[in-house]
Amino acid sequence: MKKNDLTEVIDKLLKEVATVKNLDADLIMEALKEALASAARKFLQLQKRVEVEIDSESGDVKVFLRVEVVDDYPDYDLSMTAEEVAAMDEGYMLLEDAKEFNEDAQEGDLLEMEIPVENFGRQAVQTAKQFLIQKVKEAERGKVFETYRNKVGMLITGSVTRTEKKALFVSIGKNIEAVMLESGQIRKEKLKRGATVKAVIEEVSDSAKGGAQVILSRTSGKFLAELFRQEVPEIGEGTVEIKGVARDPGFRAKIAVVSRDNRIDPVGACVGMRGNRVQAIVRELSNERIDIVNWTEDVGQYIRRSLAPANIVKMIDVADTRRTVIIVADADLAQAIGRNGQNVRLASNLVGRILDVFGETEWTEKSDEEKQQALAPRASDLSRDSRTRKGRLEGLFRKATGEEGAEEELEGVEAMAKAGLDAEVEEKDELIDESLPEDRENTDI
Repeated sequence: MKKNDLTEVIDKLLKEVATVKNLDADLIMEALKEALASAARKFLQLQKRVEVEIDSESGDVKVFLRVEVVDDYPDYDLSMTAEEVAAMDEGYMLLEDAKEFNEDAQEGDLLEMEIPVENFGRQAVQTAKQFLIQKVKEAERGKVFETYRNKVGMLITGSVTRTEKKALFVSIGKNIEAVMLESGQIRKEKLKRGATVKAVIEEVSDSAKGGAQVILSRTSGKFLAELFRQEVPEIGEGTVEIKGVARDPGFRAKIAVVSRDNRIDPVGACVGMRGNRVQAIVRELSNERIDIVNWTEDVGQYIRRSLAPANIVKMIDVADTRRTVIIVADADLAQAIGRNGQNVRLASNLVGRILDVFGETEWTEKSDEEKQQALAPRASDLSRDSRTRKGRLEGLFRKATGEEGAEEELEGVEAMAKAGLDAEVEEKDELIDESLPEDRENTDI
C-alpha cells in the first residue's frame, strides 16, 4: 500500500523516536514491525504467524499472514517450554480453519494472505502504537543498562536537571538521566537545578516496572577514592594504592594509602605541594575533613596511625573476636573518641576492628575482675543491661571534655557500642556504623 495518513504518522513517529531517544533506526523499525504484527493478530483474532514488510525508501507497508496448513499440529519436544510450543504452533493452521481464508487450501500448503493495514481499525492501530511505545521503552532501558552496567564505581560529571521527593535527577549523557537518592547526597549540600555535580555510579538497576536506572552517590567511600585517583597521579598510575576508606559524609573521612615504591611517601603524594591536592578534594566534599593514614600490615601500628595524634598507652586484643581494647592518655581521650564518637567510629571502620576506648586513669582504677569482664568476648555479656555501657561512655566523654548534658554528643558513641556488640555476638566481620555503605569497609578499593 502507498503512503496514507497512517503510514505518514508511522514515518513521523519513527524519525521522532530515533532522534529524541537516540536509538538505532533499525531497532525502531523492528519494533514497528512487531507492533503492526500485534495489531494484525488483534484484527484477525488469531495468534498466528504474521510478517511485516516495510520499504524504507517508499514507505510502503505490507502485512501478511503466513502459515503452513496441517491436518493436525506436529508433535513437540517434551523439553520445550510452553512459550516455545506456542511460538511453534503460530506457524501452523488447521485445514478446517485455513478453508475460512481460502476454500481451496490443502494440507501442506503455505497459506499467504495480505492484510490491508487500513482495515485494522482505530483500536488495532492504537494497539500498534502502544506496543511500539512499549518496545521503544524496552530498547531504551536496554541501551542504558548495557552502556552503564560495567561502569559501576566510575566517577562521572553531570548537571542537575530537577528534584523530586528529595531525589536529584542528573543528566549524564544525551537524553540519559541518572538519579541521586537522598542517601547518596551530602546532607549539608544544597544542589540546585543547573548545578554541575560529580558523583560515582553506585548501581545500575533494571526492572520491567521501573526500567533501567543509574544510581549516583556522593556519600560512598568509592566516591572519595575516585576523587583521590583523579587528583593524585601516583594513585592513577598505581604507584600509590588506596587500601581503605571510612566516611562520615560532609564532615570527616579517613583514607588509608600505601606506596609500592619506597622512594615515594604515600601520604605526602596525597597531600600534594602545600596541600593543594587534598584541599581540592576537601572543597569538592563541602569541606569534609580528611585524615590520610599510612597503611601497614601490622594491625597494632595501623590502629595507632588511624587514631593519631592520640597517644595510645596500651592495646589489648580480645581473644576470638575482632575487638581491641584501647587505653589512651587521659589528655587524649576526647580526641581519640571524637565528637559524637566520630573519630573512633571511623578508625574502627578503617581498620576493620571494634575499638573499645578507655582513659588511662579509668582503666587503672578498674579491679582485676572488671578488667577481665571488659576483655571477655561480648557474647558472655548479653544479659547485661545496655544502659550500663551507655552510662560508662557518658561518664567517660563528660569527664574527658568537661561538658555537662552531653547526651547528644554521645549518640554516635552509643550507636558504635551497640553495633559493635551485635557484630561480636553474631561473629560477623561487619562495620560498627551500619548506616555507612558497604564500600566504606576496610577492604581494598
